[in-house]
Amino acid sequence: MDIQRLEDSIRGRLSNFPAKTRRVAEYILGNSPEIAFHSISETAEKLSVSRAQLVRVARMLGFDGYADLKNTLKKKLLNQVIPSSGDAIPEDTADTALRLCRIEHANIDETYRNISMNREDVRRFCNAVRDSDSIYCMGWGISSMPAEWLYTRFAELGMKSVLMRRGSLSLLEQARGISSSDMLIVCELPSYVIEVTEAAGQIASRGTRIAAITDSPAAPVCEHADMHFYVSDNSPLFGSSLIGSMFAVHVLTSILAKEMGTEGRRALEEQREGLNDERIYYPSYGLRY
Repeated sequence: MDIQRLEDSIRGRLSNFPAKTRRVAEYILGNSPEIAFHSISETAEKLSVSRAQLVRVARMLGFDGYADLKNTLKKKLLNQVIPSSGDAIPEDTADTALRLCRIEHANIDETYRNISMNREDVRRFCNAVRDSDSIYCMGWGISSMPAEWLYTRFAELGMKSVLMRRGSLSLLEQARGISSSDMLIVCELPSYVIEVTEAAGQIASRGTRIAAITDSPAAPVCEHADMHFYVSDNSPLFGSSLIGSMFAVHVLTSILAKEMGTEGRRALEEQREGLNDERIYYPSYGLRY
């Protein structure tokens, strides 16, 4: 069923629904991500209705069952956050470069707006990082790149950080050693990875603080996160752009370094001195760190 038709149908019939049915239908209208990515048991518990009631409402709305409703909403949300990469690219090289620059500039602007409107989570992020025993940075595929940069930045600030990505151990295996005194930061751009969400859920069940750097509230990992930083990743080629997520990492860790005060300045000075070690590096002049 077309999503617009579904929403119009629900609104047109709300007044005729019994109380429990109306509550479920209203929830569907306002909470598409939760319906799409939460289990039927989680939704039933949240609404204090039975799973059978959810199935009945889905069928009343024209679906084969609740799973059919979930899949329809999920496709809608994923189509919103994974834009088509089939847009025409200009033949002229200069035009192509200019268009790509404009797209990436827009990604940075949108990411900046999202972060600047979310100052409370930025403050909580800095406090959580500083209070944690270890900071785990998790990513899969292209999302492992911003995760690795996060890991590097924390190491440069003298913090104990661990990079989690698929290798000889699965993410679920690596998640076993994370405790409530640690922190997890998940980088997750489309396409979303089931194992990332499952590992984050396992870690969240222990009371570990979790921050998500992702492109949309529809990302399944968001349900396990305490803090959310949304980045823009639009790109006509290569699926997702990393510019927005890398910018977010740069901004968040720069704010963190500033918040650390003397401790942060000392760590960056040690890093600068290391880069001036001429046993390793060629001499550098005017290097700021």
